[in-house]
Amino acid sequence: MDIPYTANTATGDQFDILFPLHEQTEDPVKVHQLLTAILHTVDEQIKVLGATSNGDVLQAAAMALSVRARIINAPAKTLETIVNDLVKSNLQACMDAQRKSPTAGHG
Repeated sequence: MDIPYTANTATGDQFDILFPLHEQTEDPVKVHQLLTAILHTVDEQIKVLGATSNGDVLQAAAMALSVRARIINAPAKTLETIVNDLVKSNLQACMDAQRKSPTAGHG
């Protein structure tokens, strides 16, 4: 099963992404809501913090994912496999999405 998601950037670009859901996903609606809440929170924090590098954002996101995975009571190898599979498949879904940029100039 896949879940469609539209991501909008601060510069007005848009990505229509079709994320593959893990076979153990229980509630795609909650997944969508959590993703929106996480991205919104990151955007709001960047507004407060000021100029923040993309590398710093990715580092913090990777650390948060790692901490969240460690909270789960499961064997380390199982967690590693799940996290790596999820990141790989979802990153590929993002790379497959076309960037739609707003029209520039006078038309």
